[in-house]
Amino acid sequence: MTLPETQTLYFEDVRVGMRETYSKHVKASDVVGFAEISGDRNPIHLSEHFAAKTPFGGRIAHGLYTASLISAVIGTRMPGPGAIYISQTLRFLAPVRIGDTVEATVEIVELVEKGRRGKLKCECRVGDTVVLEGEAEVKIPTRPIP
Repeated sequence: MTLPETQTLYFEDVRVGMRETYSKHVKASDVVGFAEISGDRNPIHLSEHFAAKTPFGGRIAHGLYTASLISAVIGTRMPGPGAIYISQTLRFLAPVRIGDTVEATVEIVELVEKGRRGKLKCECRVGDTVVLEGEAEVKIPTRPIP
């Protein structure tokens, strides 16, 4: 599944329990590209020879590559353009391998009127396995006054 067209939800539009999901098939070129952008050239991500000797038995995607899929949901779908990240916690629970399909889901768990903030439950899965979980706080834009 590719990410649907961008949508903007304003503070007045969102409700506790709303969810959005983005699925991404992890390619070797994604991992190499993320290493280039981030500067993280840990051979566990780039060298099959090195990674084969680790407990993972092969190359794995960067944890923050997986976390970036959460950012994709927040920045394009919920709440979407205009949302401002305040904070993000992450717990990495299992490796993501090249060839996996990661499903990143964001759910609104709390809305705070003061400052127009939302607390979001964030989760990434590969199949039935939760590979990453965390919580984000975002500032949600208000509907423009006409």
